[in-house]
Amino acid sequence: MYDLITILGPTACGKTAVATQLAARLAAERNLQAEIISADSRQVFRGMDIGTGKDLSDYGTIPYHLIDIAEAGTKYSVFEFQRDFLKAYSSIRENGHLPILCGGTGLYIESVLRAYKLVEVPVNTELRNKLEYKTLNELTNILASYKRLHNTTDVDTARRAIRAIEIEEYYRKHHIDETQPFPHINSLTIGLDIPRELRRERISARLRHRLEKEDMVGEVQRLLDRGVPAEALISYGLEYRYITLHLQGALSYDEMVSQLEIAIHQFAKRQMTWFRGMERRGVSIEWIDATQPLMQQVSTIINFLF
Repeated sequence: MYDLITILGPTACGKTAVATQLAARLAAERNLQAEIISADSRQVFRGMDIGTGKDLSDYGTIPYHLIDIAEAGTKYSVFEFQRDFLKAYSSIRENGHLPILCGGTGLYIESVLRAYKLVEVPVNTELRNKLEYKTLNELTNILASYKRLHNTTDVDTARRAIRAIEIEEYYRKHHIDETQPFPHINSLTIGLDIPRELRRERISARLRHRLEKEDMVGEVQRLLDRGVPAEALISYGLEYRYITLHLQGALSYDEMVSQLEIAIHQFAKRQMTWFRGMERRGVSIEWIDATQPLMQQVSTIINFLF
């Protein structure tokens, strides 16, 4: 029996629905209780619901972890994710339940599956000052010069790129091994494979729905009204970046929609590049067809399990 089931894939491929239906089927058919651990770098923040696609209604009575555990406007690192993951994972296992890790943040998932042990990296003010006026492209090139693996999936702002370089410099200077002991977890890792054009269609349709039916712009305005700094929202990237810029008057509504749609498509492409890279780095992923009916996808996963 596996210690963990991991469900990964690009944005808009239906990961949450698969994970929750899998948990429901395991309980009903196998009397096996499952709990879901989110592997999403932005779902940890309270009040950031529509833009992060929390889809909390999908969970029903299924317990979930690492969602709504931090205040919007604060920072949350892979170091904190590993700490919080182990706490949730251990608790679930102690209760005799099966953990399901579900999400699309590549580094978070790989840090668990490849047993990375990371350390908390302090702020390097001198380095930040030196990098402050470099462009995102220049920062990305600097980051690419390091040998150590880093999550380029989420580096879509200068602030994130500078933090990434800060981490790399700390590891280099202190000769830290990123694969220090971390519990080895035997995971059945499932990837949801969706054709590129269908993925693009789903992303575009979902974006329109969130903007027109779910009031995603209103969600960002409420965060600003609560006192969450605009620069913090911009630093989270994607929906929160472009909608904040629109609300500040830097982008028209149509410009915001157009640029955001392009950015999400690029993000999904980077996610898939990351997951394929995980396979090259030794993570075994069983890819299943995400265009199949939901229950057929769940049946395929159950067949892998038993």
